[in-house]
Amino acid sequence: MAGPHFRTRIKFCGLTRPGDARLACELGVDAVGVIFAARSRRRVAPARAAAVRAALSPLVTLVALFMDNDEREVRAAIAEARPTLLQFHGGEDDAFCRHFGLPYLKGLGLGGARVDAGTLRARWPHAAGFVLDGHAPGAAGGSGQRLETANIPADLDRPWLLAGGLDPDNVGEAVRAVRPWGVDVAGGIELAPGVKDGQRMRRFVEAVRAADADAAAATIR
Repeated sequence: MAGPHFRTRIKFCGLTRPGDARLACELGVDAVGVIFAARSRRRVAPARAAAVRAALSPLVTLVALFMDNDEREVRAAIAEARPTLLQFHGGEDDAFCRHFGLPYLKGLGLGGARVDAGTLRARWPHAAGFVLDGHAPGAAGGSGQRLETANIPADLDRPWLLAGGLDPDNVGEAVRAVRPWGVDVAGGIELAPGVKDGQRMRRFVEAVRAADADAAAATIR
């Protein structure tokens, strides 16, 4: 998003266990994601997503992620999990994404592809923001492929999250390099798909906050 900012938002995605959600809240993350996409190794049933939601602290957002799910599946997931934000990572158009009466993020795989900010605004005019991932267009997220800096649209005037291949060892460098509005991580903080590692979760948050502190100090100087 345009303009300086010194607190990078953090989203932990692909949660399947309430205990991981509680720790994420203790660490100060802004959002946790539960995945309903059929092709994801981290897919959860709506009842499991509801258990994750019940573990969240106030003011922590639950994001429900879909990829080409049909309307019935989306509505069933919303009814049980009660997310406050939706994320669509497939071929969904703006009309479908906004059909459910909740704000949404549009996830895009930009591996090997470049797109300008005007195209994103035109295709998804009602998106609250975008998640820019490193996998190939049309492929499933969670691949661990890093996004090439050159593929990030210039002058994107909406909140956007950097995703793809982030982990505790590289997220600080990524935040310093491109100053995203937020970062989104799944595999980089896991022991296995859907099973988060507490130490990696903690180190990830610490690395982002250190990068934010550097940015704030540089501006003050």
